[in-house]
Amino acid sequence: MSDAAFCGCDAEARPFLDRLDARVRIVATLATVVALLTIRSPLVLAGLLPITVAVAVALGITMRDLRDRLVHVEGFLVVLVILLPLTVPGPTWLSLGPIALSQPGIDRAILILLRVNLAALVILTLLAGLEPVRLGHALARLGMPEKLVHVLLFTARWVGLVRDEARRLHDAMRARAFRAATSGHGFRTLAHFVGQLLVRAFERAERVDEAMRCRAFAGRFVLVAEERANIHDAVFAAGLTLGLLVVIALDRLM
Repeated sequence: MSDAAFCGCDAEARPFLDRLDARVRIVATLATVVALLTIRSPLVLAGLLPITVAVAVALGITMRDLRDRLVHVEGFLVVLVILLPLTVPGPTWLSLGPIALSQPGIDRAILILLRVNLAALVILTLLAGLEPVRLGHALARLGMPEKLVHVLLFTARWVGLVRDEARRLHDAMRARAFRAATSGHGFRTLAHFVGQLLVRAFERAERVDEAMRCRAFAGRFVLVAEERANIHDAVFAAGLTLGLLVVIALDRLM
């Protein structure tokens, strides 16, 4: 699977980020998200939102990509924003008959809404275009357990293979004039589709396992992506650190 992680943009569209060491991008993402979680002022978070969007666009992420990926985040946040004012105790902000919206619930919902959106934007910006294999090797060099890295690398490979297999099965069903319907025949056909997909995936896994054993696979991958930090990484890390310190200081002063 060679698709870019998290974002459908090509890595070539972001030459600056592509020159950075993958480890630096991962650590920068983690540090930024942690810093966002420590900010308590909604005004600071709200001010960071347009800045983060502008930086993402400047680094090659299109507004359409941001919108398509944030839609999934917003679906969860809508439920959270509705429930928190109803469930968090405290002074009433607004009463609508028997329904009372608490002020602490509103404040907490706004903070969570801003933090999650900012964290999602940071992840999409810094990790967009980072291929799964490069990401897995970077995580291994950062000290991530090898088994977790193996799971990531195998998942990145197998998602594409299973998707292609499912597409072939779906094309075969369409060639036989199958149309999904809420009927006994439709449910049986879909059940056969899922079962056949699992069987084919299992058979493919056995063939891959035999091929890896023939190539003397000993339970670990060789880290071929030996990236080294350079001046671009140092400048990026220093600029990001300075920016985060300024934001945190501004939050403490407000």
